[in-house]
Amino acid sequence: MAGLPRYLIACLDSGRLAILAIMVSGGIVLQFLACALYNNWWPMLTALMYVVLPMPLMFFAGSNSSSLMSADGDSWVNFTKFLTGVSVVGSIAIPSILKHAGIIGWGALAMELSSFFIFAVVILCFLQTNNDDDYSYF
Repeated sequence: MAGLPRYLIACLDSGRLAILAIMVSGGIVLQFLACALYNNWWPMLTALMYVVLPMPLMFFAGSNSSSLMSADGDSWVNFTKFLTGVSVVGSIAIPSILKHAGIIGWGALAMELSSFFIFAVVILCFLQTNNDDDYSYF
């Protein structure tokens, strides 16, 4: 993309962020549909895990996000990784346990897991977007 003008690169990057925002909206819609279509609001417990998920990163990771991807780190970085992993596993486990207990049906479970998959893809794409060297405008 080195041969493209700067305004076109900025437009493409804005479009990439807009697509990510639309995907997040789709994940939220699936989350609500899993509850509303089956008239059972227990799957909304997963939304609690989506709220808890970024909290360890905001409180314990600090400003150096590259330390999260390395194998070595201090105890706070390891604690952050652990709490983030617990939140991710909880996002999958809550609908699975609800289905196993017979509280929700297969359709709600499929919508919950597809919502989680969409959120995971968006997060990975956003991290890739932030790691691009061409993303800086200055």
